[in-house]
Amino acid sequence: MKPLALAASNTTTTNKTNNAWLNKVPEITLIFWVIKMMSTTVGETAADYLSFHLHVGMVNTSIIMGVLLVVALLVQLKKSQYRPHTYWSVVVLVSIFGTLVTDILTDKLDVPLPLSTVVFSLLLVATFGYWFSKERTLSIHSIVTLKRELFYWLAILFTFALGTAVGDWVSEDMNVGYGMSAIVFGGLIALISLGFYRFKANAVLCFWLAYILTRPLGASIGDLLSQPIRKGGLGFGTTSTSVVFLTIIISLVAYLTIRAKQQNSQ
Repeated sequence: MKPLALAASNTTTTNKTNNAWLNKVPEITLIFWVIKMMSTTVGETAADYLSFHLHVGMVNTSIIMGVLLVVALLVQLKKSQYRPHTYWSVVVLVSIFGTLVTDILTDKLDVPLPLSTVVFSLLLVATFGYWFSKERTLSIHSIVTLKRELFYWLAILFTFALGTAVGDWVSEDMNVGYGMSAIVFGGLIALISLGFYRFKANAVLCFWLAYILTRPLGASIGDLLSQPIRKGGLGFGTTSTSVVFLTIIISLVAYLTIRAKQQNSQ
């Protein structure tokens, strides 16, 4: 059984149909969730590394990452089907950019994290509401038109910004700590998985809830590994943490790319 194969409602993903090749997002498997969680960790640590350790500055880093995100997204939008390296490049960049958006609001504009959480929640709900009103589905396995893909990436951006705000609010403002925050968010994802598999909860709802929660989970793990011991971390540093996780992401994406080519050649 594939873990949290949640967004499969409203479409059949296991059968080959005439339009199956058009879908622009990956199949929801364990590898999907591993890469997603690690991309959020990289988003947290890479944003800190570029902003503070390289002294680029938060605003300048945001501009650079924003430009790279637009370029990567344009490449992704031009593709006629899912390409692992293109898709996950956009996800990693969205993770970094979404983190920076929330950090600028918090650190530069003094916007309280609870307020950021509420605002991004409302923006995400509004995006889903408008998306559903136009397309009648929020299933990620129905991303077969440009309009749906634009809705999808807008929702993804808000999930990362929201997840960053929630994660920082819980781990830092509430003084829960990085390790305990990871346990809390991991436990919530486990409950969602239980609701889906055991109690047949709505597939699309469960997918998006899990997708949102992997952001603070990944951020908490990233902070736990990278932050100094005096701040409650393990002291591995942002450089080591970013390199290790990015290497794993690249390896998994390379594996998915090779596997996709082998399947297409059959």
